[in-house]
Amino acid sequence: MTAHQPTSRQFKKNVTAALANENLQRAMRSTQSGFVGKRAKARDALPEFDSLRDAARDLKNHTLAHLDLYLERYETEVKASGGHVHWAETAGDARRIVLDICRAAGAKTVNKGKTMISEEIGLNAHLEENGVRAVETDLGEYIIQLRGEAPSHIIAPAVHVTVPEVDALFRKTHAHLPADRDLSELPTMLAEARAVLRQKYFEADVGVTGANMLIAETGQSVIVTNEGNGDLSQSLPRVHIVLASIEKIVPTLEDAATVLRVLARSATGQEMSVYTTFSRGPRRAEDPDGPEEYHVVLLDNGRTGMLGTEFQDMLRCIRCGACMNHCPVYQAVGGHAYGWVYPGPMGAVLTPSLIGVEEGGQLPNASTFCGRCESVCPMRIPLPKMMRHWREREFEKHLAPAASRYGLRFWGFFAARPALYRRATGLAARALAALGRGRGRFAALPLAGGWTRSRDFPTPAPKTFMQQWKER
Repeated sequence: MTAHQPTSRQFKKNVTAALANENLQRAMRSTQSGFVGKRAKARDALPEFDSLRDAARDLKNHTLAHLDLYLERYETEVKASGGHVHWAETAGDARRIVLDICRAAGAKTVNKGKTMISEEIGLNAHLEENGVRAVETDLGEYIIQLRGEAPSHIIAPAVHVTVPEVDALFRKTHAHLPADRDLSELPTMLAEARAVLRQKYFEADVGVTGANMLIAETGQSVIVTNEGNGDLSQSLPRVHIVLASIEKIVPTLEDAATVLRVLARSATGQEMSVYTTFSRGPRRAEDPDGPEEYHVVLLDNGRTGMLGTEFQDMLRCIRCGACMNHCPVYQAVGGHAYGWVYPGPMGAVLTPSLIGVEEGGQLPNASTFCGRCESVCPMRIPLPKMMRHWREREFEKHLAPAASRYGLRFWGFFAARPALYRRATGLAARALAALGRGRGRFAALPLAGGWTRSRDFPTPAPKTFMQQWKER
């Protein structure tokens, strides 16, 4: 499996392919509505939900304002429990640290609980290039690993894969099982994956998990799952590695509880995930199980560069996926079209922040600015505002298409002169109304090919809104 190379620069090409993919379109239609309805039901059942969102936003803002202090406290607590903390400034540093730990443990196989940071740094490919096999234990991640793909959703990585595709994949991959077995139902597929993966838990020398939160007060990492794979990946191997980015820190256990109350409700509509696991250090003498070594790799990879900027609010993100579940653009094209690890509205802000506007600058344009992402975000992140900031950066760096830049300058000339703007728009409205009389719409229109290639352009009213308002 090769490292996932960014293709965000090719977003428009990716979108064209996604819209033409019938299997993808079928999968997206059949799954997205469930997330939206379950979240709404969970929100309505908790009267204080919006108050919790305010509290979660405020505690993360406080943490980001004092990030260095809380990270130092967290490191102190981890070391006090017998664990090790490793600081990784870049993705390359994180890969090197994890590989060194695996080599020291003599590991040939690594089990992984779902971690987006490992996707961000390209960990699986790096380990395999150095003789260490990484096995994804989350069902969705396992499916896309077998397909040689990256996740297309944060909490449902295989949301784009249909049941018939999984059937064919399992029959090809699990060739040692009877060919006539029934894989037509989800429970039978789940049982087969569970049976195949169970042995992997006992074979692995190292377990790698992500972290939904890191608690400065106690030195604990928190991971939430619905399958229990996170627990098995960290308790059975001799070595447990936690991969987390620095903004995942929260001050106290009480703060963690606040975030947990909005996390699952926003992600899957559950009150709580099935498994919420708190880990702290290696196994003690009186413990019946657990790892002999406990390592935490804290990744920066561009986060500190976001502090104190108009993009700092993005560091509040808890990776619930609510923004993409409600985004009409994501629902139409899926996650792979975004071309890197983080899709949807949060990816449209985070991707250019981490890999540069030159690579990810097209993503902030993939928005209708309907505001649904901000309205459902449990951390109240102003995603549309930050996408506007990235559009400005793209324009300033002359990365937007020339036609778009010149068009905006042309419009800006008139917009800065209100009287001229009103006369020009009034003339244009009358001309278009006259040309479109009798048809009601244009199938083609000069300078509007991007619109009319896929939809008609309605004939405007012969008078502008301002003209009609003045007459009334």
